[in-house]
Amino acid sequence: MAAARPIVGLVSLIILAGGILLQFFIILSGSINSSPENLVYFLQATTNGISNARNPTRWTYFALCGVDGNNHNTDCGSPVPALPFDPKRNFGTTDGIPESLMSGNRYYLLSRFSWVFFLVALIFSILTLLTALLALCSRLGAFLTSGLATLAFVFQALAAALMTSWVIMGRNAFRSSGQDASIGRYAMGFAWASVACFLINMVLGCIGGVTGGKSDSTSYKAPRKGFFGRKQSTRSRGSFRDNRIKDDYS
Repeated sequence: MAAARPIVGLVSLIILAGGILLQFFIILSGSINSSPENLVYFLQATTNGISNARNPTRWTYFALCGVDGNNHNTDCGSPVPALPFDPKRNFGTTDGIPESLMSGNRYYLLSRFSWVFFLVALIFSILTLLTALLALCSRLGAFLTSGLATLAFVFQALAAALMTSWVIMGRNAFRSSGQDASIGRYAMGFAWASVACFLINMVLGCIGGVTGGKSDSTSYKAPRKGFFGRKQSTRSRGSFRDNRIKDDYS
């Protein structure tokens, strides 16, 4: 069974690397104008009547972008750390913005926390990748990898759930005001696929940790001991009986 640990560790390493790659596709959206980054966005909506807005507008991880004839992100603004989904703040006006998007701070908070959780999940997933190399040859490394993968899974799941919430509510708000809006299927797919990758990695780490334990066939069996802790000598007892038999017939 010990020989199976490197195989499990290698499969886990490949899946983990795939999850991290999907994370980077999301986090770099809006900052790189190349494929597949120019296809990744969270929400697209027509912004007719909103001054200082592209039409349509796409919300990505780092910037607000427009759309070109090939359905790619274009004319992206300057990268903004922790870019929130808040049209009133994004465009600096309230004209043409659906009323439901201007009440309260729920969209702002959901998008901000989602942005942060994506980064935290990325940090833990990179740490998991470093320890995954130890999981190829060590049970302790496998358990450590599983623990870090659990943290990456939790924060990635939180980020994906919060992102899904504000994107769906934002889409419905724009549609209710008569504007077209759609969800970015690449960002949504990448986010939840990375959640699945970290979940699988967490399970494989546990499997690698319990694989290769001591088997019954190789366990050490201690010799039998006598009453006072010394090994009993069957040879001496046999010699004593032989001597008694000789005395009886002599």
